[in-house]
Amino acid sequence: MKTLLTVIFSLFAFTCSASGKTELMHADIDLSDNVSLKRGAEHYVTYCLGCHSAKHIRYLRIAEDFELNEDVVLKDIAPVGASIYDSMLSAMDKHDSKRWFGNVPPDLSLIARSRGSDWLYTYLKSFYRDNTKTHGTNNALFKDVGMPNVLWKLQGEQVPHYSDAENQIISSLSLARPGELSPSEFDTVVTDLVNFLDYVGEPAKLKRQQMGKYVLFFILILGFIGYLLKKEYWKDIH
Repeated sequence: MKTLLTVIFSLFAFTCSASGKTELMHADIDLSDNVSLKRGAEHYVTYCLGCHSAKHIRYLRIAEDFELNEDVVLKDIAPVGASIYDSMLSAMDKHDSKRWFGNVPPDLSLIARSRGSDWLYTYLKSFYRDNTKTHGTNNALFKDVGMPNVLWKLQGEQVPHYSDAENQIISSLSLARPGELSPSEFDTVVTDLVNFLDYVGEPAKLKRQQMGKYVLFFILILGFIGYLLKKEYWKDIH
């Protein structure tokens, strides 16, 4: 219990300090855009699945929800040798990952629900060069994070600018070395990736939101009928 409380208060303190230093960017995601979701799934397998599983989603569910042929999913999204019925599991050994990164990379099935899409979008765009770190990078939103910048070839290298150099308070980041993509192209990659992670967190979210309109309408009609019945039953009572 003591350890659990320590972790909770540490996370709360981190959230407060992070929000005070870095303003979250808006992730312009669209769960109805199956093209974006497919690209996001491809990016996830290419850049994230090596370390991070998403065990609560299967390739078959992706095919059904994105309206894709199963063969297309196996060819364009799933890693070589995967079955359409497989979950998105990383092949990395836990002992190796702990030795390399200091901790086991978490499963990302629910990361969008716990952190939020804006946080993820900002996090993926906030890596900067830091030669004092083992992997040569740090993150303005998540200071001293153990994860390397896996998208650096696409984005390029960013450098920080400090509003308070003594306390290492970062005011902004700028691109020091261009990557393979332009800033707008990289924004699209990150948006697609966050869009996919938001989908993975709740695959039925779009259907739930669409159904919610009909549920609210039904409740309003039922309430109106109930009001009329109440008036009818109580009209002779003084």
